[in-house]
Amino acid sequence: MDKNSVLDLKPFLPAKDYAVAKQFYLDLGFTMVWEGDQLAAFQVGEYRFLLQNHYVKEWAGNFMMHLMVTDADAWWKHIQDKKIAEKYPGMMAKPPTLQPWGLRVLYLSDPSGVLWHIADDRKA
Repeated sequence: MDKNSVLDLKPFLPAKDYAVAKQFYLDLGFTMVWEGDQLAAFQVGEYRFLLQNHYVKEWAGNFMMHLMVTDADAWWKHIQDKKIAEKYPGMMAKPPTLQPWGLRVLYLSDPSGVLWHIADDRKA
């Protein structure tokens, strides 16, 4: 196998309510680069994931995404300014906190239960 032959890698995220999930990711600041009835592609920077119109509670509740950013505080401010936690009741949103492994992590769940770790490498 030639590891240089890999061109892309995208996770498929579940959506309990496809329309609500699409709006959540737009509000969060992702760009929807294409969409269909069952699948939509979202991008931030050079990175993409696929949101699918499919949901299994146990799968969604155990699915996690890690997004490394330069400034988790800026992401937290955006989440607060857009009132995302209020707009999507039942989700979890915790501000950036330094973790024992050295990253500052903002925890955010999407409307389907997917847990996002939005992290930076600043120590303070």
